[in-house]
Amino acid sequence: MTALQGKTALVTGASAGIGLATARMLSHAGARVICCARALERLQIQLDELPGPGLAVELDVADAVSAASLPDRLPQDWQAVDILVNNAGSDIGGRQPFHEGDINQWAGTIQTNVTGLMQVTAAMLPAMLARKQGHVVNIGSTQGLTPVAGCGAYAASKHAVHGFSETLRQEYAGTGIRVSEVLPGMVKTNFAATRFFSAERGDEFYDNYGQCLEAEDIARSILFVLEQPAHTVIAQIVVVPDNGT
Repeated sequence: MTALQGKTALVTGASAGIGLATARMLSHAGARVICCARALERLQIQLDELPGPGLAVELDVADAVSAASLPDRLPQDWQAVDILVNNAGSDIGGRQPFHEGDINQWAGTIQTNVTGLMQVTAAMLPAMLARKQGHVVNIGSTQGLTPVAGCGAYAASKHAVHGFSETLRQEYAGTGIRVSEVLPGMVKTNFAATRFFSAERGDEFYDNYGQCLEAEDIARSILFVLEQPAHTVIAQIVVVPDNGT
């Protein structure tokens, strides 16, 4: 038995990368996992890889209607969500000077990483408050602490996630709701390929970067945060590769 046995967890952006690794690890720890992403067919295929109960739900965090309707779209026996992992994120068009980028892509990054995260939290938090228990884990970034040139929109979005997480943790202290933020450094996933619209460019980016974290490293950090006793809150956990970035 683990601390997460029988808990119900909802993970956004669960079709790949950190989200998928987290869903798998939570399932191995005994949690029932609701996997959310836009790619419903891919999610349904990946459910077969989970050792425990899982549910695939189509969700576009950036779409207000999709996010707001999420609780009502869950089957009744899945509606008591104990854990929310806000993982879905975007950096489309990133890694270039701000003036060379597309303002619509920059705005899309903010819409997904900030507004989307807030929309999903707003949808799921009331039921947690009513039950006086729940844990919200927001996936931030070291760029929410130390920006990197060429990442204006992404760094801005992760600064917002950091501020939002800190505010929520203070607002809901003593209510039974815990709020944590996991801030990874560079993680090798499909994120770069999506950013550049090219798998080849994505692989090249990581190869040139050097030592990176793996998605499973962040999933283990999330698990550590969630397994702490009820009186303990891991406010922030910063995870970086051995090169320190």
